[in-house]
Amino acid sequence: MFKNLIVSCFIISSFSISTFAEEGMLIPSLISAFESNMQAMGMKLSAKDIYDVNHSSIKDAIIHFGGGCTAEIVSNQGLILTNHHCGYSQVQSHSSLENDYLKNGFWAKTFKDELKNAGLTATRMVRIDDVTSKVLLGVNSTDKEEVRFAMMKANIEKLIKEAKEGTHFEAEIKPFNYGNDYYMIVKEVFKDVRLVGTPPNSIGKFGGDTDNWVWPRHTGDFSVFRIYAGKDNKPADYSVDNVPYVPLHFLPISFIDRKEGDFTMVYGFPGTTEQHLVSSQIKYIVEKERPARILMREKSLSVINSSMRSSDEVRIKYSAKQASIANAYKKWIGQVGGLKELGAVEVKKQYEKAYLEKALSKPEWKEKYGMTIDLMNKLVESNSNDDFKYQMGIEYLYVGPEMFDLAEALNDIYMNYDKYLEKNELQAKLDILIKGAEYFFKNYDVNVDKGIFELLNAEYVRQTKGTEEIYVNYSSKSLTNLIYSKSFLVNKDSYISFLKNFKKSSLKKLLKDPGFAHWKLEASNFELNVVPNYRLFNKKMNELLKIYVEGKFIMFPEEKHWADANGTLRVTYGKIEGSAPTDGMKYTEHTTTDGIIQKFNSGNPDFDLLPGLLELYKKGDFGEYAQDGELWVCFSGSNHTTGGNSGSPVLDKNGYLMGLNFDRTWESTMSDYMFDPSRCRNVVVDIRYVLWVMDKYSGAKHLVDEMKLMKD
Repeated sequence: MFKNLIVSCFIISSFSISTFAEEGMLIPSLISAFESNMQAMGMKLSAKDIYDVNHSSIKDAIIHFGGGCTAEIVSNQGLILTNHHCGYSQVQSHSSLENDYLKNGFWAKTFKDELKNAGLTATRMVRIDDVTSKVLLGVNSTDKEEVRFAMMKANIEKLIKEAKEGTHFEAEIKPFNYGNDYYMIVKEVFKDVRLVGTPPNSIGKFGGDTDNWVWPRHTGDFSVFRIYAGKDNKPADYSVDNVPYVPLHFLPISFIDRKEGDFTMVYGFPGTTEQHLVSSQIKYIVEKERPARILMREKSLSVINSSMRSSDEVRIKYSAKQASIANAYKKWIGQVGGLKELGAVEVKKQYEKAYLEKALSKPEWKEKYGMTIDLMNKLVESNSNDDFKYQMGIEYLYVGPEMFDLAEALNDIYMNYDKYLEKNELQAKLDILIKGAEYFFKNYDVNVDKGIFELLNAEYVRQTKGTEEIYVNYSSKSLTNLIYSKSFLVNKDSYISFLKNFKKSSLKKLLKDPGFAHWKLEASNFELNVVPNYRLFNKKMNELLKIYVEGKFIMFPEEKHWADANGTLRVTYGKIEGSAPTDGMKYTEHTTTDGIIQKFNSGNPDFDLLPGLLELYKKGDFGEYAQDGELWVCFSGSNHTTGGNSGSPVLDKNGYLMGLNFDRTWESTMSDYMFDPSRCRNVVVDIRYVLWVMDKYSGAKHLVDEMKLMKD
């Protein structure tokens, strides 16, 4: 519906070309509408170089890594680069006290040394098609909701079947602009992705939580994997007979000197943005929802961080978990601060005033759009508590104590025992749980989990005003002691013994287990009383947002419109740029190895280094990776990015790889809701530093030799 409007809106707005950040995450199949503006900013590529269905293009080198990050192909042998934090769980799973890859790094010398990763996928986008009219074919707005839904569902199933027929591809159709548009994404999913190399934490996580989300940055946030395929070059399950994938396109490496103001393009899979939220929803997020979730994670981290510092065994077990919890924790703190500093609530109110004035200027606009903002704000005011209870439930039940993971898995057996028994599937289900227990307890520490449970349980009850119906006579501390002294969920031998001796009477025993009983109580309340209200709230809000967004396109055609990020492939462009987000402080656009040593000398353990890097620095052995005698480590750009863009290639004007996107500055984290071109900056590890670490520090020059280095 909005494809032509997007193009015409951009043509109108492109007469005034900004020298700052370019807001928006653009659908690659529509990139031709932005070609002239991108070229005016310095790009030498054509739209077809970026996205082409009939010929190989840059899109064929962009990989959705594990469904949550981005990676890029950098050799004709399927070598891919992504962030260190994106591959962290794989590195952690291969680590042990004997082979501490987290601390020391890992580099495969040959193909045979590369490590398999069960369940890890690498997905290439084949094409992106606008199928709005086909999805809505035969759908009448006057029909009942269930009739419209059934018609759309049938249309979608037919389109996906046709797209997949006769191919090995997969396909999905996603709504954009809250259902005003629909796009079909056809993709090729590779299932054999192996770990090739990773730097040690002292490089890949340099700065730790201290530097996370801030600038200046000196983190070598990269890891190296390889895609394997069958001998026909098509996706195949893991096999020793698989061979390195030969890609349609791989990215050359930019060894060209850079400077502030150079064109940059980020190509990747941004996760979620919510640019259209109304003022009352921003207010609720800033004042209530985010602070409560921040506090929950702060409590978990207080336990995990203390335990990791006291034990190498716990450090290895909890490194990936800690990073995941801490990442959102610090991001949310930055978001709240940024939205407050920008006066985001008032900015939204001013836009809402302009929207309403425009809606009232024409009778047909007044009828369709005139009440939308008021209805949205009232919906938030009356129902935001449903969202709050849901978010707190997520933090407690799904981010909190790990014991809950086992309880949830056992609940499947509890609820479906008769069905599995009748179908002769029970033993197979139990075997899966027994096998999973080995991995779970390999990375579990009962004392850490106990500490988390005690703090989060008390906070969850306080925030949601809940009651412990079964254990009404127990304080949070007493409940904690009961569960962690009596429940078989927190002991590997007891848990596996329970599974191996499972029978009908075990169902009653399960309900008597204090850990399972507590989880069952809280999870049932969550699913029966919280989730339905949350879904209804979101359903009503999304219906209003669909109308609201349509009004923006119709009434403000001169504005630059773009669809919120939803995990699909997008392009964003800008420049290498510093910023001045704080009075009296100006951030330069790049950092060098000098800053690594300065931070190391501060004595903060987040800046610890292994001896090898210090020795290389003292020698000044930067080789061909230096620029004017300096080795760039990171640079910042004015590209609009979000979660999911981690690992995204940052490309220069020629389409050569300049670096890997891995973060935003703290002042930029509010860009998920509101973009400020003067302060929003993405953070990139320079590809020359990446290759220097591979070559000079790690002795993995053979990987550099796989790549195509462009020096002019």
